[in-house]
Amino acid sequence: MSDKKTSSKKKQKRVDKKKYEKELRRLQTELVSMQQWITASGARVLVIFEGRDAAGKGGAIKRVMQYLNPRSARVVALPQPTEREKGQWYFQRYIERLPTTGEIVLMDRSWYNRAGVEKVMGYCTDEEYDRFLAQVPIVERMLVDDGIIVLKYWYSVSDTEQEKRFHSRLNDPMRRWKLSETDLLSITKWEDYSEAKDAMFEVTDHEAAPWWSINSDDKKAARLNTINHLLSQIPYDRLDPDEVHFPDRPAAEGTARPPIDDHRFVPDHAASL
Repeated sequence: MSDKKTSSKKKQKRVDKKKYEKELRRLQTELVSMQQWITASGARVLVIFEGRDAAGKGGAIKRVMQYLNPRSARVVALPQPTEREKGQWYFQRYIERLPTTGEIVLMDRSWYNRAGVEKVMGYCTDEEYDRFLAQVPIVERMLVDDGIIVLKYWYSVSDTEQEKRFHSRLNDPMRRWKLSETDLLSITKWEDYSEAKDAMFEVTDHEAAPWWSINSDDKKAARLNTINHLLSQIPYDRLDPDEVHFPDRPAAEGTARPPIDDHRFVPDHAASL
């Protein structure tokens, strides 16, 4: 179940850009309909995004969230735990951020950090790792039994594509922050991460909350496949929007407003282009 090396993979045909944009718009429209149903029905949806470094999780999350109402949809991307959080039950800081009634939560990495980077990089003890693998299927089953819809996506990327993306980050000042020391170490620890992923899947790919794998060498295809599958897993109905009546704008009356020249406007940089 580990990610394959490029040498053993058949090169995929990339999704056409125009077809991608058209289908993405259609799927994002459906996401809005899905959210309206979730809000109205009181459903709770938790979507976990995991996978290789530079596998495209962030881009997929961005496209899922792009047109959703942030009042009832949010992304959870936790930093390293504080000293206080290190003394808590491992799942505690994640449990606090689970969806409430009528809400969607997208986790950009999750408690599975323990089975991945923490295991490979030695950030947890063997005892902590074993305890996590014993507890996580129980925790997830409890969430599902309580009525939360739990979806888990694993983004798989080839070794050469991953390294290509790392190099592109290095030369892009807007994405340079995304290239960390841990990312670079994932190149030398490719096989260790593969073994950790396989061990994690063996224990946590259970019926209550199975793993869904996504080939993400083609980012556009991965985004479309993610959203299409997400929509297929939520039993939503299309809801008719409330009828809208635009009121007539009343004529201006009353006290005269201050002269517009009294206001400070930002310089018109756009006009200089």
